[in-house]
Order: sequence, then C-alpha cells, then structure tokens
Amino acid sequence: MVKLALYFKAELENITDVGPGSEDYEWHFKVKCTSCYEVNENWVGVNQLDKNDVPGSRGTANFVIRCKFCKREGFAQIDPNSINPYTIENNEQFSPIVIIECRGLEFVDFDPRFGFSAKGVDSETIFENIDLTEGYWADYDEKAEVPVGISDLKSEFRRK
Repeated sequence: MVKLALYFKAELENITDVGPGSEDYEWHFKVKCTSCYEVNENWVGVNQLDKNDVPGSRGTANFVIRCKFCKREGFAQIDPNSINPYTIENNEQFSPIVIIECRGLEFVDFDPRFGFSAKGVDSETIFENIDLTEGYWADYDEKAEVPVGISDLKSEFRRK
C-alpha cells in the first residue's frame, strides 16, 4: 500500500488558513492505474465518510475503482487524522493537507473545486463554501475592512 500526501501551495491575502470546510468534503482527483499506468480521463470524487466494500476482502475503503483498460481494481482510504488546513505560515510554500493510502491506483492531479473555508487574519471571520474552481478566490472582510483572497494555487502528490 502506498501513502500519498497531497501538498498544496497558495498565496493567502489577509487569510490565516484555508482547508476543507467540513469532514464530508468531496476531494476531486485524476486517478492512474498502477498496473497498466493508464490515467482515467474523468475526475473522481473521494469522500472520507464513504464506505465501499473492497472486492475480495472484508475491508472497506473510501474509494474503489475498476480500471476500464486492464480491469484491475484499486482503492483508496483517506487518513482523517492527516487533514490539515493550509496556513499563512506556509504562504507560497508547499505543505501537506491530506494523506491517502492507495492500493492499485495513484492520484496524479487535484481539483480543489468548492467547499473550502478560510479564516480572516484580523477579524477571524470565517468564510465558508469557497469555490476554488478558477484557481483563485477573492472577497472582502467587512469586520477588518480589508480584501481577502487565495490565489496562485498549486498542488502535487508526494509519496510518504
């Protein structure tokens, strides 16, 4: 089993941290079969609250897929204790935000989409349901009277 850490990097403006807004956040990834190395052209959703039976096992996983090319099965399990927000201390540097255990597959790309939350630096205002589909987000913190934003998003997977 391979452990993959999703590293995230962004430029935060007047934001202390950003991360999944709830424990039922739907992570969206591109998946590659580790048997035939084909990358599925579709984005797949992985939710840590999902429980799917692993074929040929008594276990469960958050995500199970059968490769449409070689027909082998792969599965993934999010480590719920590994989910961390991206913080201002790591501003513009890669930092891990989640670790996923994988067998028979690897994730090769991440699409943050919507469902993130962030906290304002001065006011501690919580901004919810942030949509990062376009790779950036901007708003205004009325309590602190400053613009807030997340931009220059990048992500990568690293083996643990």
